[in-house]
Amino acid sequence: MASQTQGIQQLLTAEKRAAEKVSEARKRKQKRLKQAKEEAQDEIEKYRQERERQFKEFESKHMGSREGVAAKIDADTVTKIGEMTKQINVNKNLVIQDILQLVYDIKPEVHKNYLLKFHNK
Repeated sequence: MASQTQGIQQLLTAEKRAAEKVSEARKRKQKRLKQAKEEAQDEIEKYRQERERQFKEFESKHMGSREGVAAKIDADTVTKIGEMTKQINVNKNLVIQDILQLVYDIKPEVHKNYLLKFHNK
């Protein structure tokens, strides 16, 4: 019987060591997965930063800087407003005269619908 209990004891000890090894292996696996995830995140961030840098370089090369584009738009707007103001000043008196002429030149006439009403009776 002593050998039987000794064999059972050895089996329990072996089972305990096996469980510890499995637990350690799981911990190592979790640690490796976490490390791989962190490395992947770092790599993704580096790639994102590189692509952002390339995009900004492309943008500045082909479109100029945002400040340059905004300044060009502002300059164009000022130029167009100046041209419109000049056109207003040149044509203002002519337009006012045309409007006054239309208002003062009244030609009283009977409306055609009113005339049709009497012709149909």
